[in-house]
Amino acid sequence: MDSTSKSLAPFVRHAGEGEAYWWLGSLAVIKAERKETGGHFTLIEVLENEGETPLHIHHREDETFLVLQGEIEFQVDGKRIKAGPGDTVFGPRGIPHGYTVRKGPARMLFLLTPGGFEDLVRASSIPALAKRIPSAEDAIADFAALPPIAMRFGCEMLG
Repeated sequence: MDSTSKSLAPFVRHAGEGEAYWWLGSLAVIKAERKETGGHFTLIEVLENEGETPLHIHHREDETFLVLQGEIEFQVDGKRIKAGPGDTVFGPRGIPHGYTVRKGPARMLFLLTPGGFEDLVRASSIPALAKRIPSAEDAIADFAALPPIAMRFGCEMLG
């Protein structure tokens, strides 16, 4: 066991628990963050309706998606990948990727390695007033403000 593992404390985050944010039209719930995992990973549960995320590149972390509900079409390094419940899609750092929710609501787990992505989520969202997908009246995403915020956290918006 390395020294990092010795200093980590076990924890549980039950269903419905975690910091919740209205993030770019979705509900993002932080299930595990860098400070809890010794920097190894961040785990975020995302719930969203049909729509498209902009094509982007992570320069600091790899991103793995586990689809729990819905039908999603991913674009990773120019390849289109259809995914549904139980499917896992990996987007390595430095590779352009994005996705379109074709049939929602979609529910996914985002696993980012190493940890730290939760800082970008917090900087580009507002605390959720309820644990549900925000309505247009709840949270209007400022997509024009996203590229410079994302770049501060090592994420480059391409589209």
